[in-house]
Amino acid sequence: MSIIQDIRDKYAKLTVVLVALALLGFILTDYFAGKSRMSGNVAQTIGSVNGTSIAFEDFNQKVLQAEENLKAQGYPQGAALSQQALEQAWNQEVGQLILKAELSELGIDVGKKELSDLLYGAGAPQDLQNQFRDPKTGLFNPALAKQNIDQALKSGTPEQKASIANYIDALANMRMADKYLALFSNSINFPRWFVEKQSAENSQLARISFVRELYTSIPDSAVKVTDEDIKAYINKNKTQFKQQESRAIQYVAFSAAPSPADSAAAYSSLVNQKDRFAGSENLEQFLAGEGAPFYNGYINGKAIQQAVKDSLFKLAPGATFGPYLDADRYVIARMIGSVRMPDTVSVRHILISTQSRDSATAFNLCDSIQKAIAGGSNFDSLTAKFSDDPGSKNNGGKYENVSSGQMVAPFNDFIFLKPTGSKGIVKTDFGFHYIEVLSQKGGGSGYKIAYLPQEIVASQETDNLALNKANEFAGDSKDLKSFNDNYEKKLKAQGLLKSVATDITPVSYEVRGVGASRSFVRAIYEASKGEVLKPERVDNNYVVAIVTEVNEEGTASVETARLSVDPILRNKKKAELLRKKVGTVTTLEAAATALGGKQIEVADSIRFTGSLPFGYEPRVAGAAFNVANQGKVVPAVIEGLSGVFVVKVENLSSTPVMDGDVITQRESRYQQAKQAYSNQYSPNNPVSILRNAATIKDRRQERY
Repeated sequence: MSIIQDIRDKYAKLTVVLVALALLGFILTDYFAGKSRMSGNVAQTIGSVNGTSIAFEDFNQKVLQAEENLKAQGYPQGAALSQQALEQAWNQEVGQLILKAELSELGIDVGKKELSDLLYGAGAPQDLQNQFRDPKTGLFNPALAKQNIDQALKSGTPEQKASIANYIDALANMRMADKYLALFSNSINFPRWFVEKQSAENSQLARISFVRELYTSIPDSAVKVTDEDIKAYINKNKTQFKQQESRAIQYVAFSAAPSPADSAAAYSSLVNQKDRFAGSENLEQFLAGEGAPFYNGYINGKAIQQAVKDSLFKLAPGATFGPYLDADRYVIARMIGSVRMPDTVSVRHILISTQSRDSATAFNLCDSIQKAIAGGSNFDSLTAKFSDDPGSKNNGGKYENVSSGQMVAPFNDFIFLKPTGSKGIVKTDFGFHYIEVLSQKGGGSGYKIAYLPQEIVASQETDNLALNKANEFAGDSKDLKSFNDNYEKKLKAQGLLKSVATDITPVSYEVRGVGASRSFVRAIYEASKGEVLKPERVDNNYVVAIVTEVNEEGTASVETARLSVDPILRNKKKAELLRKKVGTVTTLEAAATALGGKQIEVADSIRFTGSLPFGYEPRVAGAAFNVANQGKVVPAVIEGLSGVFVVKVENLSSTPVMDGDVITQRESRYQQAKQAYSNQYSPNNPVSILRNAATIKDRRQERY
């Protein structure tokens, strides 16, 4: 791993403070300027919010920047990261556009003085503080930050200027959003009388007698729920059945993974190279010719992740082991040597890069620094002035508790194989480093091992066999009936599985159970309901799918809602049958007889805020604490969640409940409500409420 990469990995979480808005864009302007995801004559907008269009180019830069920030935070590259970056940028853009109109109408703004305080005041963003520190004190230098930003805005490239302007706008937008949310959170109030009333209610105890009959006592076949019933329920509760655009498929995957014959071929190929590998005098050159990586440094045995490492550690220098299987490849290992080495090392260094100067000039400068330090010059000052390593430049050049293998090999071997206090110049691919070993901890055996891998890949024959099977199945399946019939007749006995994937959105990067493939998602959306797709290669499979659901944005269909609504309506119909069976409520004994000799049960010491002995039944609890029912049989059958109830309230009393004093309760509830307002995922968040009411057009699938 390179030093620069290690720097990024080690300090990313400190510097990435504003998601998708970090000053990293300042550094990556060339990357942003030159990178484009799509080409061709396509729409220049990818959506709108309440009629305000979202330009593709501007939005795409935010997606790219979000990707870089997620990578810097340690997220692995792949479809999941791209999906998260796209969603993150979209939610941020939509949220800002929704707020913009509200802020304008309310006159909420950020003045010049306030903006200056945001950038250079005591609460300046952490990434700015990290980048602009006084080399002598280590403290944030706001004057230096302002000087650099002003200079870049004045004479920087157009991309740099745009990146900084976006960063500043984002800070201002965040401050205005905070002000907007404060309008709500500062208006939260829980009056004393309200808290006292709730405390009094919570102190109540109830004792009830009851007769119940569960819905499970009636077979489902005894009642019928029609499409009209479900449709009426949806129309009555439309807000509960809002849905995003999505699709569902059934699919069969035909494996094109390497066969046993392919594995044997890979093994044989590697065996044929074993003698050349074992006898090579220039392993670095040999492995480079084979396209294999080689870390020419010692790694502590505790950090080596090989299933066969115990066997490797027993090898004599020059000896080989293998081929052995390691995930999807065969490997031969060759022991180069072993040493005693510490577990971790703390160092400091000054990098003189050869990226911007020739090798001789870089070495001479590094040598001059070495002599200056030997003569008494301050290491920290020289680091701040000369080092080309941005990750340690403002930290006196220090890296603490470095593990073996984290740094490039020459740097690694110097700091792990030399004792504490060692100083010297080391050449790496990045330039010349003046290094000082500050401390070392632990100890154990370290090893330098070279690995020659041979990936196990599917042959053309294996691939063709899987594709031919997939083509045959797709060709014979013209609709859902033939798709299912062909599977049952031809594929099920072969051990192939027919699976279902749901909730596939237009911008999905991955289909659950299938894998990551934007082309597969696009094919699903280009097809009609009931259409069989041609085989699509996803990872090591050829996938044949049929579109089974097409859910348009809006209100859920009867078919979609049936799974959740059917049990509710079925229980309501069962409740009506049981209500008729009980008839007019008079006594518990009469109700018990009407229900076929049910037992009269008793529940004692019920709290209004607690669960009942027979589960969560809010209507029963409400009847129990209604003072009008005390000493009486509730005059109607109660339709509960699990069944019907006939209840008699035997007694109501109260005991103190220690929830804290009124002042403490008011403060606690205020803080809870305030947190709910500020949580972007809370239904009480004002932006979430505005978003639900907004008209949002999403056309990201046209460009991503």
